[in-house]
Amino acid sequence: MKSKVIICGMLIGIFLIVLFPIKMAYQDWSQDNSAEGQETASGKTPDETPDATMAKGSGETPTKVPADGAVEMPAEIPEETTASVSAEYIIEEIQTAKAGTIFLKKQLEGIGVEHLFYKEEISGALFARILGKSFKEDCTIPRDTLVYLRVMHMGFDGEDHVGELIVSNGVAADILEIFQELYKAEYPIEKMILIDEYGADDEASMADNNSSAFNYRTISHSTKISSHSYGKAIDINPLYNPYVKTVNGQLTCQPANAETYMDREKEFSYKITADDLCCRLFKEHGFTWGGDWEKSKDYQHFEK
Repeated sequence: MKSKVIICGMLIGIFLIVLFPIKMAYQDWSQDNSAEGQETASGKTPDETPDATMAKGSGETPTKVPADGAVEMPAEIPEETTASVSAEYIIEEIQTAKAGTIFLKKQLEGIGVEHLFYKEEISGALFARILGKSFKEDCTIPRDTLVYLRVMHMGFDGEDHVGELIVSNGVAADILEIFQELYKAEYPIEKMILIDEYGADDEASMADNNSSAFNYRTISHSTKISSHSYGKAIDINPLYNPYVKTVNGQLTCQPANAETYMDREKEFSYKITADDLCCRLFKEHGFTWGGDWEKSKDYQHFEK
């Protein structure tokens, strides 16, 4: 009997010795599987979650990350802040836009007039653009007497366009004021880009009804230096308001494709007359109008 008890005790001991390691191994395996499951689902182990990472020695309150993984945005940006950011963007776009670019009226709401009508010095890049064209190699006009203007104007399409001119610094303030008034009145000017885009060819620019100012050249049919050479003259909608002169007994016009508009008794759009707003504004600022000349008529032309 005693021997049987001893045998039973030995069997129980052996059983416990074998079973205990198996149980412990199972528990370890189970925990490993659980951790792997969490890492697979989130890409991080529990100790590496954003909350825990933020909290480790940073002294900051962890940012709460929603369950769907989206980053929580701050409350809606105040309307005045949004308007400020939008205005800064539009101003930058206006300043860098190519002449002729159209801006919607809604885009220009709240933009200060100083960002729509302003002058700049002739930069190196701009000078390279005009050298050998409007600024001829033999040009005697000092570069620093000229300035670059950016203005807004309403085109024939009723849209707001960016315009550009080079003029004498001495008339720049007048020109800017005049174009501000024309813009407010929605006075139509088809296009206003530097004449250099036409190779400084005055005939080509006028034929395309481009309004322009500086161009170092002589007066047509003469050897006299034009007021355009000094940047003190500007031509507005030249196709509809040609330069008319009798040459060798024959009435001629420039541009050549403006014959239809030589007869100033006819009614047609974009005609500049003495009562026209454009003519009145230039005269108010001390400019003379070519339409008042006696020996020839230059209906597009204003100079000071």
